[in-house]
Amino acid sequence: MKIGIYGYGNLGKGVEYCAQQNPDIEVTGVFTRRNPESVKTALGAKVYSAEDVLKYKDVIDVMIICGGSATDLPKITPMLAKDFSVVDSFDTHPKIPEHFNNVDKSARENNTLALISAGWDPGMFSLNRIYAESILPYGKTYTFWGKGVSQGHSDAVRRIEGVLDARQYTIPKESALNSVRSGENPELKTRDKHLRECFVVARDGADLQSIEAQIKNMPDYFANYDTVVHFISAEEMAKNHSELPHGGFVIRSGKTGENNSHSHTIEYRLTLDSNPEFTAGVLIAAARAVYRKKNRGETGCITLFDVAPADLALDTAENLRKKLL
Repeated sequence: MKIGIYGYGNLGKGVEYCAQQNPDIEVTGVFTRRNPESVKTALGAKVYSAEDVLKYKDVIDVMIICGGSATDLPKITPMLAKDFSVVDSFDTHPKIPEHFNNVDKSARENNTLALISAGWDPGMFSLNRIYAESILPYGKTYTFWGKGVSQGHSDAVRRIEGVLDARQYTIPKESALNSVRSGENPELKTRDKHLRECFVVARDGADLQSIEAQIKNMPDYFANYDTVVHFISAEEMAKNHSELPHGGFVIRSGKTGENNSHSHTIEYRLTLDSNPEFTAGVLIAAARAVYRKKNRGETGCITLFDVAPADLALDTAENLRKKLL
């Protein structure tokens, strides 16, 4: 299977690293909106201008789009879905239905297959939510993120005028997490579950009050959360915030039996040293599923909800039954 990597930031680099661990995958090239000569890939993948991407329409089986959800993916994914089968990691949860419809229209009209919102949330956490709620229909599901760096939220902050660099940490509130784990099934609003902490490097002379206000009032990203903003130097950013860890929990508390007398808890946890590299692993598996499903004649837009586990796997169905079932 030949893949293309569209965009080469932390996520694109993660896809390149992950691809080398999958013997059924070959990286055809990286496509960048920057000057290709200025981009040096980690493992030597060839770099091409994004303007030349259509030259590889008949070469690439699946294009993995590595862009931000704030402004890149809503435009780029439908655009590329006209000519390629694609995978993206769109993660603005409230806008997923709109993004799905836009990509689905493009893919169906052009006989391609697109899988959106592949990552760990949305993605792996989504799968665990659907499994848990199917098994325990009487109960409540809670999702906690962090502590860790959110790539999408950090990217959204970096796009504010006057911002040179930014890291945004999502931090679960311990009181809420402990209440859920104890089976109390609390009613939690968005603000009750997480704190968002931003570290920002601003340009000299930038209006810091305006930047902070824009962050705290940004719809879908910060407006519904308690948010703390710290302005720091580029040196401090490089020293203390160069890594990209993340993780979190999906917890489902449910009851079964006569008078709902028996309690059950399902907890799925991720602890990630590298958010982009783990996300890249999900994107690679999703690309494999897209390749297989497209070869079976499927078109349009799908999510991981529509993918059988066996289509994600590198191994054969026989070996999967033998080793993992």
